[in-house]
Amino acid sequence: MSDPIETFFDAWGMSDDAARADAIASVYADGGTYTDPRSPDTLSGAAIAEYVNMFSANAPGWSAKVVKSDSIGGVIRTTVAFGGKGPDGSDMVQHGQYFADLADGKITRMVGFVGTGAPE
Repeated sequence: MSDPIETFFDAWGMSDDAARADAIASVYADGGTYTDPRSPDTLSGAAIAEYVNMFSANAPGWSAKVVKSDSIGGVIRTTVAFGGKGPDGSDMVQHGQYFADLADGKITRMVGFVGTGAPE
């Protein structure tokens, strides 16, 4: 069985909206939620895939890859590298950190933060 968090972030780089929605639906539990600093509110259901579709539309060719993951007390902490070409054509990478709860192998709640929390 594939890792649901990796599957979720791999979907961010898909070019097909329907395939992306299917991938996200396959790893999210019914009633599961997603929140990050750029989301308009806490999202659930089809709104999660719609939000990721907006990312793809605004950053074509970008991907999101899990670079590190660990867990404690049933909570999974994941660092994700978002990368692609910037407006000037140069390669760019932005990192985010996500905390997720899973039940029966599906994401029930995911909360994301910009950066990794490291001191600057």
